[in-house]
Amino acid sequence: MSALVAGCALLGGTLAGCGSGGGSSASGSGDTLSVGLIAEPAGLDFTTTDGAAIPQAMLGSVYEGLVRLDQQGKIRPHLAERYDRSDDGRTYTFHLRKGVKFTSGAEFTADDAVFSVNRVKSDWKLKIKKQMDVVEKAEKVDDRTVKVTLSRPSNGWLFSMTTRVGAMFSRTGVKDLANHPVGTGPFALESRRRGDRIVLKSNADYWGTKPELRRVTLKYFKDAGAMNNALLTKGIDVLGTVQAPESLSRFADKNRFRTIEGTSTGEVVLSMNNTRDPFKDKRVRQAVRHAIDHKALVDTARSGHGKLIGTMATPTDPWYEDLTGRYPHDPAKARQLLKDAGAEGKTLRLRVPNMPYAVSAAQVVKSQLDQVGLKVEIETLEFPARWLSEVFTKADYDMSIIAHNEPRDLWTFADSSYYFHYDSPAYGKLLQEADAGKPEDEAARYREATRLLSDDAAADWLYLMPNLMVADKNVTGLPVNQVGEGLELANVRWAEK
Repeated sequence: MSALVAGCALLGGTLAGCGSGGGSSASGSGDTLSVGLIAEPAGLDFTTTDGAAIPQAMLGSVYEGLVRLDQQGKIRPHLAERYDRSDDGRTYTFHLRKGVKFTSGAEFTADDAVFSVNRVKSDWKLKIKKQMDVVEKAEKVDDRTVKVTLSRPSNGWLFSMTTRVGAMFSRTGVKDLANHPVGTGPFALESRRRGDRIVLKSNADYWGTKPELRRVTLKYFKDAGAMNNALLTKGIDVLGTVQAPESLSRFADKNRFRTIEGTSTGEVVLSMNNTRDPFKDKRVRQAVRHAIDHKALVDTARSGHGKLIGTMATPTDPWYEDLTGRYPHDPAKARQLLKDAGAEGKTLRLRVPNMPYAVSAAQVVKSQLDQVGLKVEIETLEFPARWLSEVFTKADYDMSIIAHNEPRDLWTFADSSYYFHYDSPAYGKLLQEADAGKPEDEAARYREATRLLSDDAAADWLYLMPNLMVADKNVTGLPVNQVGEGLELANVRWAEK
């Protein structure tokens, strides 16, 4: 599924000492870092388990791909030192770097790359595996060269290779991915304590620039207040994603803290179950969109931290355009649409994950929909287990709110079995034309698709989640923009005093 944004909540810790690198870390050493996150992953295998928590912890740190995204969202070579695309757009040839090893000690070769590409189609259990359906075959040319042939030209396939589906695995290291991940990244798994933390250690044999951090601890907790207290008392060093921006005032002391705010790919979606009454009727979906004052929602629920977007696209997408004007706040029009559809006074179940950003947004949505004559009942579900089971898998909901964090995830609305259950052949055709057509026409076709999606009120897009972090002022190198699925920490270090 589309990756779901994880937030931050932490327990307090002990006072930190001065670090050897000039900073003062929660663990008392300048070559270690403690990062706070919420929504602990149930396991470590993102090939079989949905959600954002696993790739957030593993991708870019433990696992890497042949290509990756830079901070501007551009595709760059990575484990492949270069790649070539044939004139007809059907063949990609990757030239692999020398000297790359897995954390198991095994050498990374073309055999592993072929194995990894083919394994998505054969062994992965998630819907996102469909991004590899276009692959006709992957074959080894020699130990350092891989050729991937597509069944048709695809403008989006190379981008997919920057996501989790493009992660490279060892042929001999996939027996227990849930507990023992084996990758080529700058870090390796050191330990995991369920309900508490994941500890990553520096990969001594890393092929690239070795991280200055010797150890990174990802702490998982459930209480946002305890998270804030942990940073204030030096129990942690970084709040990985701030879900309650109103708490930022507690970290206003620039002698102690720094705030990082950039863009992300996390669209906070108010989903409407398109297969259920009353949302089978487009007029009801349109009424919901007109009923919501999105600016007021962001101001109230996010203290103004959130960008209005109006459809399933983000500023780092080449086809992005601001579509918020397509559904201006108009309660009178919303009431008329509901009357025309015979949906006045309908009771709706809004089932949301028990994460601060979703709960706070739900309160505003309820208030604004109540004002146009809908009766909204909010139910919070434990995330990830209950939300994934009840909403995502069983589609037992009328409305929900969650942040979809996977980059360029327009495809989620083209799959009628996805939990939105939106079904539009015209929309699917536009995506196909964008992907299979001329590269120079790709953005225009996707732009048409985003407009159709918005006009059809397939969902409502409340806002784009910012990449918002707070850190000890001596922590440098944190990513400003969240452009991919992983929380990449290889460039983080403690500044010298």
